[in-house]
Amino acid sequence: MPEAKSNITVRLPDGSERSLPAGATGADLAADIGPGLAKAALAVEVNGELRDLSRPLPDGATVNIVKADSDAGLEMLRHSTAHVMAQAVMDIYGQDNVRLGIGPTIKSGFYYDFDFADGRRIKEEDLARIEQRMAEIIAADQVFVRKEVDRAEALETWKARGDRFKCDLIEGFPAGEPISFYYNAVPEGRGGEPTRFVDLCRGPHVPSTGRLKVFFKLLSVAGAYWRGDEKNPMMQRVYAACFRDKQQLEKHLYNLEQAKQRDHRKLGRELKLFHFTDEVGPGLPLWLPRGTTVLETLVDFLKVEQRKRGYQTVSTPHIGRLDLYKTSGHWQNYRESIFPLMGDEETGGFVLKPMNCPHHVEIYKSELRSYRDLPLRLAEFGTVYRYEKSGELGGLKRVRGFTVDDAHLFVTPDQLQEEFMGVVELVQLVLATLGLGDVQARVGTRGDDPEGVGKWVGSPEAWARAETDIIAACDRMQLDYTVEAGEAAFYGPKLDFVVTDALDREWQMGTVQVDYNLPERFGLEYTAKEGTRQRPVMIHRAPFGSLERLMGVYIEHIGGAFPLWLAPVQVSVAPITDDQLEGARALAGRLEAAGVRVHRSFENEPIGAKIKRARLEKIPYVAILGAREIAASTVAARHREDGELDPLSWDAFLARLQQEIESRS
Repeated sequence: MPEAKSNITVRLPDGSERSLPAGATGADLAADIGPGLAKAALAVEVNGELRDLSRPLPDGATVNIVKADSDAGLEMLRHSTAHVMAQAVMDIYGQDNVRLGIGPTIKSGFYYDFDFADGRRIKEEDLARIEQRMAEIIAADQVFVRKEVDRAEALETWKARGDRFKCDLIEGFPAGEPISFYYNAVPEGRGGEPTRFVDLCRGPHVPSTGRLKVFFKLLSVAGAYWRGDEKNPMMQRVYAACFRDKQQLEKHLYNLEQAKQRDHRKLGRELKLFHFTDEVGPGLPLWLPRGTTVLETLVDFLKVEQRKRGYQTVSTPHIGRLDLYKTSGHWQNYRESIFPLMGDEETGGFVLKPMNCPHHVEIYKSELRSYRDLPLRLAEFGTVYRYEKSGELGGLKRVRGFTVDDAHLFVTPDQLQEEFMGVVELVQLVLATLGLGDVQARVGTRGDDPEGVGKWVGSPEAWARAETDIIAACDRMQLDYTVEAGEAAFYGPKLDFVVTDALDREWQMGTVQVDYNLPERFGLEYTAKEGTRQRPVMIHRAPFGSLERLMGVYIEHIGGAFPLWLAPVQVSVAPITDDQLEGARALAGRLEAAGVRVHRSFENEPIGAKIKRARLEKIPYVAILGAREIAASTVAARHREDGELDPLSWDAFLARLQQEIESRS
């Protein structure tokens, strides 16, 4: 038999190589490089795969040492802290009482799902106790130990514990996939014995709990269906924030508190913008006069910009034949989100419109098009409907009926680049006008699964063309973008614009999509210059996206303080006493005649109360009229942010308002 190699060679990211004894681990490699790295190392990346420091390295591997200051390091710190939280919960509530679900990391920390054999509930006041136990586990510097087991042993272990959730996970693992447990052990010198805590986990973890130099806070307890299916048991999900330094955690906690104050549902009630009622139905907002004013102002703004760019407005019905959505592919891909069929599927029923695209396609087909008619830009503020699960509804951000600023451009292949760039410019203008300046561009492609197992429609050639078209247009515009594999729409790749709001949260807003597939599925044609029939290309476009979702995000971003051009009430005209009522009516009338939205604060109450109410309603200006102002034909104005202004004549005050409205500042 050949002799076992006495040494292995591994390659570092800089191209250098290290020779180590056979069986050397990631920890051995870090120590070989230097004591500082040995102290800082949390894990290793072996040929792109994260592994524990304690695992032996394969010969010839490319190895990167993972430290806490990297993204992968932070992910591991959070994952291992979630593991500690699960151990703390089991220590407090009983190893044989707690059933474990999953505990993934999220952007700001992690969560873990629990179930209790005795039916108890974790209360908010219990979180401090769990935190204390977590601190004790971290201080004990318990070692994370990995153990690989076969499927039979894994199932036997979790069945013996009565944990149906871990058994469910194991049964779903592909055959032959390694199954690993992690348990914690007391460090050598203090017994070296394993604790009773063990978890089913792919890993990796940091070497020991003492390496968890993090700042964390358990935030809340919420209900969560196992695997997100409302037919499954409801588990208790504990959310936690976790960061490398205290300042980051404090900032996050501050943002969370601000998020409560800025919650659009709270502000919507206080500012009288919209209303939800069970009598109408969950997820179906009722827009009140002030909220409708904001929506109409947004719509008017975009309509003007669309007219400048040659868009034609269309209007389509709220329902359509089922066969229409079968042809488009929406029925096959979104069936669970489409409201129940009206009629019979066999004989052809109707459904509430899930998307506007097929309706615009039928408008295109209403007559034979020539290359001279293209590009054809059809735009509609069309209301669509999604049968969202009740547990997934969330104010305006997740509703069942919403209006999309949809447009579909039908273009020749040689027009595609310019038209796509024109749409991107419009999206950028919209976001900039709303003050959403922190924007990331993300190209969504099919990724590594071009066949998609039914997820994607159309030929690989069409997809390749569309992805090339989008990336080429982004490059021509010198956009700073990332490519997100697997994030395409089912009919084509897309360019999404993701904004970061005032509380550092990301939201996907505008989107632009290139589509060769729906024209093919619907048999769209145009007559080319040489007289042949050719297939147009579609561009799907929505700068706002859902108006409802936009409003939910935007209200929270601005804290309900709409800029003057969007404010439902722009000026509150407030006389100090009844003696100024006649002058106040005259000023209000003049402002209204100029198109300014005015609240006539003519109530019989002190001026301080009127100013306070205007402040609570976040009205941008209060125009105060006393005897002195009436005599001088001036106004004492207060600005929402700037406070008291110098006295202004009525003409100067109106001119200031008009300039600010027109500039949309």
